[in-house]
Amino acid sequence: MKAAPPSLLLDEQLCFALYAASRRMTAAYRPLLEALALTYPQYLVMLVLWERDGLTVRELGERLQLDSGTLTPLLKRLEQAGLLGRQRRQSDEREVQITLTEAGHTLHQRAAEVPRCMAERLCMSVDAFKHLRDELKSLAAQLAASSDPRD
Repeated sequence: MKAAPPSLLLDEQLCFALYAASRRMTAAYRPLLEALALTYPQYLVMLVLWERDGLTVRELGERLQLDSGTLTPLLKRLEQAGLLGRQRRQSDEREVQITLTEAGHTLHQRAAEVPRCMAERLCMSVDAFKHLRDELKSLAAQLAASSDPRD
């Protein structure tokens, strides 16, 4: 069997390195989030709402880069857990506004330790952490700018 050219080796692929890191990162969050009774995607929703309560489903989806088909089941589960409420806006009934409940606000205080715990687990300096985050944001922006409009 002929050896694969270096450009086709799995360990040489940026996409695989990102995929593997993303899976490991999500797994590293799991025990911290289980203590809060949240999944990783639910945690991301809560982070956005803790930052800015009262967003519409559309605004939340834009911020998280999720479509409503993915976001709606997450919101339903968070509503069933008593962390948020959903209601149609009176000004435009096509829009559904998401607001945190008292329990959702209280969870914010409990979740405050999650970033510190993750930073400790990653054993990264603050500067290294920020540099990696900024590089990944830049990569995401480049990919968004160059994406095929048919996607």
